[in-house]
Amino acid sequence: MFQGRQEKDDTLALAMAVGEILENAGIDVLYTRTEDVYDTPYEKAVIGNNSGADYFLSIHRNATASPGGASGIETLVYEKGGEAERLAENINEELEKAGFLNRGITERPNLVVLRRTRMPAVLVEAGFIDSQEDNEKFDRNFEQIAQAIADGFLKTIGAASETQGTPSPAPLYQVQVGAYRVRRFADEMTEDLQAEGFPAWVEAKDGYYRVKVGAFENLDNAARMEQRLRQKGYNTFITAG
Repeated sequence: MFQGRQEKDDTLALAMAVGEILENAGIDVLYTRTEDVYDTPYEKAVIGNNSGADYFLSIHRNATASPGGASGIETLVYEKGGEAERLAENINEELEKAGFLNRGITERPNLVVLRRTRMPAVLVEAGFIDSQEDNEKFDRNFEQIAQAIADGFLKTIGAASETQGTPSPAPLYQVQVGAYRVRRFADEMTEDLQAEGFPAWVEAKDGYYRVKVGAFENLDNAARMEQRLRQKGYNTFITAG
């Protein structure tokens, strides 16, 4: 708690906002809590393991011994070098665009939610709760922060679907809106789509920056998203990864 502000309130609101964006993108989301209840870190890890989820995302706010002594975002992983680090890197890059200082990725093998989970797991520190600057950013850019975390996740699973080996996972259907040689143009298109409420993200591959919307396990859901985009005047087609 800092000046009456409680981490549990900020993180629940942000987790629910991120989850809603991912659900709208066709991702199945399971929450460890949806209201003001307390589960131990071990219980959260068990919930994640029993769910059969492919990824585990834990959202927190950071703090220091001296209030106001630090600011920025960082993401914690059990160890570097795997899918969790890729997820952490993508989330950090997107949060940096939301106005935060990027403090990087830190290994924390002692944390239960990172050590006990069987799937790639990250713990996102969404700014310092004892930093007035970070709190102002958190409140002012809340929707952008939620979108950034979701975009980092969508970017990661888009890459994962292309690199995982046998047995091949079920394809993820994505709606492509544009492909650019210049990253700036892709970012501008992505920002326009996000402003209209679409879960847009950028995939860099083969020298192109492809603007995609959503990542769907069900082709019908992808088709419905494509129809919404076409009604807005976008030229689209569906890809499968």
